[in-house]
Amino acid sequence: MPLVLPFLLGLVANRVLGWVRPTAALWTLTVSAAMLAAACVASLCALVLTGLYLVPAFAHLHHFVRHLCTPSAHLMGGMAVLAACSLALGGLRFGYSAVRHSRTLRATQRKVARLPVVGDLCVIDSPRPDAYALPGRVDRIIVTSGMLRSLRGAEREALFAHERAHNSGRHHRFLAVAEISAHCHPALRSVRAGIRLAAELAADEAAARAVGDRKLVAVAVARAALASHDAGPTTRPYLALGGATGPVSHRVARLLTPSEPPSAWASRRLAVVTALVVVLSVGATGVGVLHLRHEVGEAQGVIPR
Repeated sequence: MPLVLPFLLGLVANRVLGWVRPTAALWTLTVSAAMLAAACVASLCALVLTGLYLVPAFAHLHHFVRHLCTPSAHLMGGMAVLAACSLALGGLRFGYSAVRHSRTLRATQRKVARLPVVGDLCVIDSPRPDAYALPGRVDRIIVTSGMLRSLRGAEREALFAHERAHNSGRHHRFLAVAEISAHCHPALRSVRAGIRLAAELAADEAAARAVGDRKLVAVAVARAALASHDAGPTTRPYLALGGATGPVSHRVARLLTPSEPPSAWASRRLAVVTALVVVLSVGATGVGVLHLRHEVGEAQGVIPR
């Protein structure tokens, strides 16, 4: 069950964004993805451990002789091999991703440290339009001279408010959890995209409250996205969220729609879905671990058969 539930979360991830406010959706998706990822890893480790008991060397060493004569030995052995391969592949992909993203983030932080900073704003002299929130010991807002020339004064302030919302909300931590979870199960990759979108929507709402004009934020996001799109792909760090990223049309449509509090029924649906995902994943993993412990105890003669 823990290996199937991530597909369910992937199906409802986009709907969660429409049920409640972006901040609540961000927390819900991130916590659910983390719980499911942990349950998947625990289940795969349990399968690998069970498969090890089928190896004569391990069975003789730990006296797990009962598993050597079970009729499902071939099935369990094949499942253990698949689980081990999945864990190894996910670990390698995560290691490569962590090294690559860390190098890019540190390189950008070192570059910014050598530049003049006004408050939390660092302007890079570059014709390429770009702006993003850079996390670190001291959070910064990075903007290029090309982006400043692409926006008007009020639009600049709206874009800066968006980036400050990313830093104050520590949205890069949600992205880090989403990235780790995505390497634990393939179905959680779509949830990773939903978490990034939820972070952008939450920053949009915070910027709209800060400047007091939702239409102004929508125009700033649209103009920044158009300027960045014409310049081609960017090389910003993965954990650096930018106001011109994501499905901009969807974000602009949300900003141009009057903000309304979520209905009680929508909140109840979200609570039910979250509780169902968490309870099923944790419960199924716990039952599997207890069953494995019982099998091991029987094999050692601790628990009577």
